[in-house]
Amino acid sequence: MPSLAQMNGSLHIHNFYIEKLKGKQEQLFDSDPELAMLLDNVAEVLSEHAVTLADEIAELECEE
Repeated sequence: MPSLAQMNGSLHIHNFYIEKLKGKQEQLFDSDPELAMLLDNVAEVLSEHAVTLADEIAELECEE
């Protein structure tokens, strides 16, 4: 199992890329709506994983 520091780092990376994807999705919305929707879907999957990761981090912090 990864350490708490590794999990926090992973969560930070997830959030960074979610914001990047959302920003790019907004830029492409008018010019390429299909790509914008794809980026939105990828951001949604990463967001769901980030929520799970945040829950796991909270559980580990409570155990300590």
